[in-house]
Amino acid sequence: MIITKTTPYTKEEIEKLQEVFDTYIKTVIDIEKRICSAGCDRHYESEEVLLKDGSNQSVIWGGGIDLETKDIDYNSFINIRPNDNNSSNEIQNQEIRKKYEALTKYFFKLVL
Repeated sequence: MIITKTTPYTKEEIEKLQEVFDTYIKTVIDIEKRICSAGCDRHYESEEVLLKDGSNQSVIWGGGIDLETKDIDYNSFINIRPNDNNSSNEIQNQEIRKKYEALTKYFFKLVL
C-alpha cells in the first residue's frame, strides 16, 4: 500500500506500510515540496505518484528505513541520474542526503 503525504505517518499508517516488506519501508521523497510517498514495492511506483502530483524529477530521491535497526538508507535505482550529477544508486550529494535524512526522520518520527 502506497501512502503519500506531507505530514508524519501515524502508527496505523506505518503498520500498513509494513505490509510489503515487514521490517523495511521503501520511501521516495520530494525534498523541495516535503512530500513523502512510501510503502511501494518498487521505488518507481512512488516516484510516479509524485511526478503525477507535479513534483520535479531532479528533487525526488529514493531510499528506505530498516525498522529493526532504525537505519536510513539512500539506495534506489531512481537515484541513478547522471544529468543530476548522481551516477549511483546511492544519493551522492551530501547536502541532498542530509535533507533526505531529515525529512525521513520527520515523516517517521514515531519509529526513528
